[in-house]
Amino acid sequence: MDRRKLRVLLRHKSAMAGLFILMLFVLLACTVDLISPHDPLEMSSAAKEQGPSATYWFGTDNSGRDIFTRIWIGARVSLLIGIGCVLVSMGIGIPMGAIAGYAGGKTDMVLSRIVDLMLAFPSILLAICIAAAMGTGINTVIIAVGVVGIPQFARQVRASVLQLREQEFVLASHSLGASHARVLFSGILPNALGPIIVLATLGVGTSILTAAGLSFLGLGVEPGTPEWGAMLHDGYNYWRRSLSLALFSGLAISISVMAFNLFGDGLRDALDPRSRESR
Repeated sequence: MDRRKLRVLLRHKSAMAGLFILMLFVLLACTVDLISPHDPLEMSSAAKEQGPSATYWFGTDNSGRDIFTRIWIGARVSLLIGIGCVLVSMGIGIPMGAIAGYAGGKTDMVLSRIVDLMLAFPSILLAICIAAAMGTGINTVIIAVGVVGIPQFARQVRASVLQLREQEFVLASHSLGASHARVLFSGILPNALGPIIVLATLGVGTSILTAAGLSFLGLGVEPGTPEWGAMLHDGYNYWRRSLSLALFSGLAISISVMAFNLFGDGLRDALDPRSRESR
């Protein structure tokens, strides 16, 4: 990112607000062991369903576990899942879109139809089917939600490659004898990184939300794992007696997704001046 684009990003107030929230979340997730004296897995029958207090800042759940500690330990899990899902989506979607856009013809038609077939299913329904077939666990969630995100990256990269493959620098590379793989992965893709970075940033927030939905339905992480969606499910079961767990886990999901969206919008404005001018 050059200095001009960096200045645009730094002047984008909502993007900086989103970045600040994300940095705060990461800081608390990394230091919660130093801040809180409570074990996130320790149960106490004497401390069940307590409200916020000096001892338990966010209260306790129905097993007497400290919600504050579990929320920020859960931040590690949810952020890991979100980033892992995007890496899976990028690892498959980028090569698929790049090859489709560069090769054209029948290759493009076949890969595009595969993407269209994946898009024919609602995202959460496709994720549910994959998770139900694979069983619970963090790896399952990452794969299920990551597969759902493949079409977005494939379509974005294909569109960028179609736009760039007729540029003069590509034609010059061909005239110098560069191989197709070198032209595609060393010449074209580096010039398409802007939209990919924006999509990846927004994708982390979307993945956290989808993963939380799977865990809420009982198809995500294993029971007892401090993950925001699983905690929201636990809190929903007894919210009439104690609202703390459902409230704070729901807020954690909402605020983190909002922060990624705010920062992603700022990146889009910085990396793509046309999107900024169209507003």
